[in-house]
Amino acid sequence: MTTPQERRARIAEQVRQAGFASIESLATHFAVTEQTVRRDVNALCDQGVLRRRHGGVELPIERENLPYENRKVLNLAEKRAIAAMVAARIPDGASLFFSIGTTPELVAQALCDHSHLRVFTNNLNVAAACCGNPTFEVTIVGGRLRNRYRDVVGHEVNQFFSQYKVDFGVFGVGGIDSEGGLLDFAEEEVRAREAILANSRRSILIADHTKFGRNAVVRGGSITDVDLFCTNRPLQPDMAARLEAAEVEVLLAEVPAALA
Repeated sequence: MTTPQERRARIAEQVRQAGFASIESLATHFAVTEQTVRRDVNALCDQGVLRRRHGGVELPIERENLPYENRKVLNLAEKRAIAAMVAARIPDGASLFFSIGTTPELVAQALCDHSHLRVFTNNLNVAAACCGNPTFEVTIVGGRLRNRYRDVVGHEVNQFFSQYKVDFGVFGVGGIDSEGGLLDFAEEEVRAREAILANSRRSILIADHTKFGRNAVVRGGSITDVDLFCTNRPLQPDMAARLEAAEVEVLLAEVPAALA
């Protein structure tokens, strides 16, 4: 049986694809009552994930990223599938950078059955997840804490990542434009991501399909700069060709049918 959290994630995804959905159509699609859908929709709107419109819901106007807790409900099955795929590529004893974001947190959780990893991060949730394994060594940067996003930003973060050279840099992105440009919502997010990429022996970009075409405003770097790109749906032919020409390895996560 689908849990309310899973159903709300799927409602948000359906609205993202269509732009709008009526209460009646959502109730029919998920085989629940309209009252149940209204509760789901109200919760998603209260979180800023969706916006009410007469007779249904639509996507909100994105001027800044959603709070961390709100983003965690979006595309959860896809993000978990990506995280499991990345974790399978990381050997015991490796050193890693982790960026901000919900998908990096899920990768960290998926790595918790590994041993003797060295983790460096400005993501508080990643640090908390990794501290649960007594064999891990976790180093977290000091700086300005963003309560809304549960991360640390500022010039200290760039200096922090530049002090080390690690085996893997695992990072997400706010959006990816049609030419493969990487986008975020703030300049300091871009600078931290670029420091991770520059100081990793193998850079791993993780992004579910909803990041393509997302309207984040700060440009920094290209998808062709990374060593490995992990997502959950086949790429458009021109994007696939661009990555192949740049010798970027692409991995597609498979979401279990029961969760798709």
